[in-house]
Amino acid sequence: MTNPNEIRKSIASEFHQYEEAFAASMQSDNPLLSKVLDYIYAKRGKQLRPILVLLSAALCRGITDKTIQSAVALEMMHTASLVHDDVVDDSPMRRGSEAVHTQWNNKIAVLVGDYMLTRVMHLLTELRNVSILNIVSQMGAALTSGELLQLHSGESMWISEEQYNLVIEKKTACLFAACSEAGAASAGATARQMSAMRNYGLHLGMCFQIKDDVLDFSDVEDIGKPTMNDVRDGKATLPLLISLKRANQEEANHIKEIAEGLAAKAPHIDVFSAEQDIKSFILRHDGIRYAHQEMENHRKKALAALSIFPNNKYKEALVALLDYAINRMR
Repeated sequence: MTNPNEIRKSIASEFHQYEEAFAASMQSDNPLLSKVLDYIYAKRGKQLRPILVLLSAALCRGITDKTIQSAVALEMMHTASLVHDDVVDDSPMRRGSEAVHTQWNNKIAVLVGDYMLTRVMHLLTELRNVSILNIVSQMGAALTSGELLQLHSGESMWISEEQYNLVIEKKTACLFAACSEAGAASAGATARQMSAMRNYGLHLGMCFQIKDDVLDFSDVEDIGKPTMNDVRDGKATLPLLISLKRANQEEANHIKEIAEGLAAKAPHIDVFSAEQDIKSFILRHDGIRYAHQEMENHRKKALAALSIFPNNKYKEALVALLDYAINRMR
């Protein structure tokens, strides 16, 4: 099991039901809204989060109609958050195509994101499950809090490792945690099972985001997006932060100056040379290796969470999903 298509084979039939339900939820009678929703739907990603919802339910007591609807609601909420994030970050591209606000404008992007969030509320109300409603609402609050925390931290690139971990927990890992916990809840899991699945999802999400941050310093071609985006956006992530901590003050100050020049688009900065200087600096100080060690720590915690469940094809798929998050090349 090396990719999402392989990982979801054990839930192939249920995943097809999810896809049909998600497609139906992305329909509208409003011509403009329909056009934008179709555009978003065509650019959807790897669908890791709905896979996680379904596998979590299957591992507990089995996939139900509530599981399918929970997967749709969570993926729609995730998608809406991306539409809004691209406006906040002024990111022109999303998954190799123009972001919604670039293709149309900020007003349309915000309103379409809002529409999708109202659809999420409707789907959750139909579930009549207070536990799932609480999971998703708490996750939504965490996502917003994480975005605000990152914006506040953005006043300076140079945050601590503790601040970095808090930001990625709120912005990324909390969504994975909600997916796995909601999947368990939709299957009528016990409190112990729900807690275990939440912990698994949280550490899976931490692995996923740290890997994204490692890939941002990659020299590998065709990883699916430009590299060094975070530094250019004024964000310092784990490989750079830990390398600065390990370097002597003179070298660290020099790299900080280069990174700040990149972020400010300073005219005296040679972008290619600056990027190579930063990548070489990170390699010299084992920033990538440290990030891999952190992913391995989270992997062990995720596996420990799964240890309460018997071995079966669904548990095997969840382990494969964890390994995919760490080993993927894009």
